[in-house]
Amino acid sequence: MSLPVPALALSGVSCTFISRDDPGQRYTAVRDVTLTVGDGEFVSVVGPTGCGKSTLLNVGAGLLAPSTGTVQVFGRPLQGINTRAGYMFQSESLMPWRTALRNVMAGLEFRGLPEADARRQAEDWLKRVGLGGFGDRYPHQLSGGMRKRTSLAQTLALDPDIILMDEPFSALDIQTRQLMENEVLDLWAGDERRAAPSSSRAPLGGAAAQPPGGKGRKAVLFITHDLDEAIAMSDRVVVLSAGPASHPIGEFVIDLPRPRDVAEVRTQPRFIELHQAIWDVLREEVLKGYQQQLAA
Repeated sequence: MSLPVPALALSGVSCTFISRDDPGQRYTAVRDVTLTVGDGEFVSVVGPTGCGKSTLLNVGAGLLAPSTGTVQVFGRPLQGINTRAGYMFQSESLMPWRTALRNVMAGLEFRGLPEADARRQAEDWLKRVGLGGFGDRYPHQLSGGMRKRTSLAQTLALDPDIILMDEPFSALDIQTRQLMENEVLDLWAGDERRAAPSSSRAPLGGAAAQPPGGKGRKAVLFITHDLDEAIAMSDRVVVLSAGPASHPIGEFVIDLPRPRDVAEVRTQPRFIELHQAIWDVLREEVLKGYQQQLAA
């Protein structure tokens, strides 16, 4: 029996950059990285600052061609932009001259969808993330959490098969961050999460929404500095070494039952065990990365 084809597969990927000022000077951000994300799997990558996590995400998005190695999307070599992926950036990505509704509509219109259809789908997604009454607001009129939820709707409205997320909630306060983390899990898990017994948490948009397009779970590659966040959300956590030439040094299966509430799951004994095991691998690399920053 053949094994399922991963949604995203990086094999032996290395990325070396040449200095503009001195062509003889080179910097290898990541080296010989092999990483897979299964269809419907939620994988987080953690590591010290500057270890190349975002570089790997850009390679998976097709925004950066690796110096060596290969990238495959559902078994086919990636050539150019990964059109089956949606990218949610760490920095603000909303167009300030467009309303929330128009921001969500933008990608749909760029794909050639008629304006009426784009509007209908965008309105539906704003409702799913709890912003049904805020479509006419401009980004500067929205809170940080609202802007992130608009960016999430903007990404998911395109119905990608793979979702790439680069520390999307790092700038939010802890309460808003946990609400957003749960919202992502709601949208990712869809009917399975909605059918589960209710907890003390209320989703941002009311009842949990179905997965985009009704196709079930998406493959997610999630970059974060927050180990608690990675464990609470993921099926697997991959640990990268400190740079330069970062590479995977650990991989952990997160066997916590789903559905999960990101605040409540942190109190479970198994969560604490996993946190300790991963931190034992990550601690030395974080200290090494910190010393490198001080030296620089």
